[in-house]
Amino acid sequence: MQKRKITLSLIICILFPLCHAIAQKYDLLLQGGTVIDPKNKIHEKVMDIAIANDTIVAISDHLDPGDARKVISVKGLYVTPGLIDLHSHHFFGTEEDHYLCNGFYAVQPDAFTFRSGVTTVVDAGSPGWKSFEKFKKQTIDHSKTRVLAFLNIVGEGMRGGVWEQDLRDMNAKMTAMTIAQHPELVGIKVAHYSGAEWAPIERAVAAGKLTNTPVMIDFGGHEPPLSLTRLLLEELRPGDIFTHMYANLADVRMTLINPETGELYDYATKARARGIVFDVGHGGGSFEFSQAVPAVKKGFFPDAISTDLHTESMNAGMKDLLNVMSKFLNLGMPLPDVIKASSWKPAQVIHREELGSLSKGSAADIAVLSVLKGDFGFVDSAGNKMKGTQKLQCEMTLRAGKVVYDLNGLSSPLWNTAGAR
Repeated sequence: MQKRKITLSLIICILFPLCHAIAQKYDLLLQGGTVIDPKNKIHEKVMDIAIANDTIVAISDHLDPGDARKVISVKGLYVTPGLIDLHSHHFFGTEEDHYLCNGFYAVQPDAFTFRSGVTTVVDAGSPGWKSFEKFKKQTIDHSKTRVLAFLNIVGEGMRGGVWEQDLRDMNAKMTAMTIAQHPELVGIKVAHYSGAEWAPIERAVAAGKLTNTPVMIDFGGHEPPLSLTRLLLEELRPGDIFTHMYANLADVRMTLINPETGELYDYATKARARGIVFDVGHGGGSFEFSQAVPAVKKGFFPDAISTDLHTESMNAGMKDLLNVMSKFLNLGMPLPDVIKASSWKPAQVIHREELGSLSKGSAADIAVLSVLKGDFGFVDSAGNKMKGTQKLQCEMTLRAGKVVYDLNGLSSPLWNTAGAR
């Protein structure tokens, strides 16, 4: 009889942990963070978020920590959708004379995304239809970061120099056919053409119509300069994207702000009213405070905040997406609006509404951020500094439910506790 009792006790001891594990509904619980989720109109509310496998399965004022295999306290931190960088360059390679298309100036996604809270990047036209397959096999298929792309209207892609001036290599049909075959492609990009023709834009828009996708325009450098009024009010469609919105390239492109009066040109407000999307696209030479500060004072905030990430911009005034977002935070853009312009709005722009939110059932792509207080300096593309008192910092990033970046070890046990290895 005594032997039977011991045996039953042993069985219960063995099975209880297993039953308890089966009863746990969540793999991970983010507890007590201040949630900002623009899609669902959650603005700085303390909530818990539960994850099972790669999916958000619950979000509430309080969730039982006993239902989770792992609990991470994010109290005092902001919990947001994983950030989406709408304009970046990731077709890194080692070919000479290939600029951002399999060249040395592009950057590998995972090396620069997660530490900034970015879980999705949209490559802005590095590949064209001739080079996309290599980009997919070389970069997209090997990245933990979700990599989407605008396809360059130039078949060769963004090789720079003469390759981007060849009108014969700008084929709307082939561009559209390639986009139709690849779900990672979300639109068309036009950039760097210096001729007086409108053909590159017209062909990109034609491809956009065939695929029901937006066109992103990097405008300027035309000889003679082409009309920004015509571009914004006639050539582009509602939903198309004007990037480098705060550039100050007076010699080669019209600006949004009149440098003499500090007033917005009317084509800017008219374009926004007709649905043109205005994107920061900071880059190495396309963001100046002389444009951004008066525009923001007039209430002309960006629809999308993006980096134009490449080796030159990341080592200059741009640095990373959080640094660009911090500039707008210090210019007076409310934090929920800054988050929206870096997550939900880009998702809408590229017609990928399953991204950019913390909705139940969505992919568990999450950024955990802090707002540092202090004396900070922010530099524009002209080398001019603006002082600020706030700076965003990424504390932790989750991609598909997995912790892929953890600045201060929020998800790790202390080394001298029983749970540590």
